[in-house]
Amino acid sequence: MTPPEPRFPVAVTKLKLLDSNDDTEDVSLFDAEEETTNRPRKSKIRHPVASFFHLFFRVSVVVVYLLCEFLSSSFTACMVTIILLLSCDFWAVKNVTGRLMVDLHWWNHIDEDGKSHWVCESRKESSQENKTVSEAESRIFWLGLITCPVLWVIFAFSALFSFRIKWLAVVIMGVVLQGANLYGYIRCKVGSRKNLTSMATSYLGKQFLRQNTGGDQTS
Repeated sequence: MTPPEPRFPVAVTKLKLLDSNDDTEDVSLFDAEEETTNRPRKSKIRHPVASFFHLFFRVSVVVVYLLCEFLSSSFTACMVTIILLLSCDFWAVKNVTGRLMVDLHWWNHIDEDGKSHWVCESRKESSQENKTVSEAESRIFWLGLITCPVLWVIFAFSALFSFRIKWLAVVIMGVVLQGANLYGYIRCKVGSRKNLTSMATSYLGKQFLRQNTGGDQTS
């Protein structure tokens, strides 16, 4: 699967190139964020339409799943409606709301050797006043991104333990589609497992040295 041609309309900074073997291309994360660390974040919602649809599809599919047996007696109609809403949500979050609300975009492609590569991008603005991400939009994005997959996991266990086998396939599709976006954006945000390990090791090393230094000075 080849990456989509249209990306950000402005200059793009690649964050991480990750494959199934956790090989990582060493590139700096969030250059724009490092340049604007000391400047306050904007709390205004600059993309109200994107923010609305980011939550609309996710909330709608949950409501339809919970009430579909009361709204319709046809399992097929309910299943098709849920799958359509899940597909719309997956496409909107992956290709639209992530770019507009948190300046992130991810995709996955398979190279000639059959290895799976995860590619993440971050928008790098040229205008100083547009470099920061809206704090309100960021909270809405991550809240919707994290909460809904957790709900679908709960629905999966509920369907399994209540022996609603016919709904299990629908719920698993919800877990997979919404979980894929969550996984992709988390990889964009925090990087690979190797980077997390090195950050934790560095932090523990600094704390160890600080405690030893403090103890030597005290004695």
